[in-house]
Amino acid sequence: MVEQSTLDAVFAALADPTRRAMLRTLSKGEKSIGDLAAPFRMSFAGASKHVKALENAGLVRRTVKGRTHLCRLNPRPMHGAMEWLRYYENFWTDKLDALERRLNEDDKGRS
Repeated sequence: MVEQSTLDAVFAALADPTRRAMLRTLSKGEKSIGDLAAPFRMSFAGASKHVKALENAGLVRRTVKGRTHLCRLNPRPMHGAMEWLRYYENFWTDKLDALERRLNEDDKGRS
């Protein structure tokens, strides 16, 4: 099972639409913080705060080359989040399937 603090950090990072958009951009390849900031018309400092949240969750790795901060996606922490979500998907699928069976039984009893 995934460590709770890691899972919390991943979901906190993914809760923000700007950070989700940054991750989508990074899924296409390495980008500078300036590149990540551009679509949002935000400052380097603002984009850097978002990248820091993604780094803290382990979703992004940053390297510094001179004055350029390059970011790349690290999808591994998302596997833990997906594992957690799959558990609840299975739970709710089972519950909804049972409800459907019950409703079908009730419909047959009324016929």
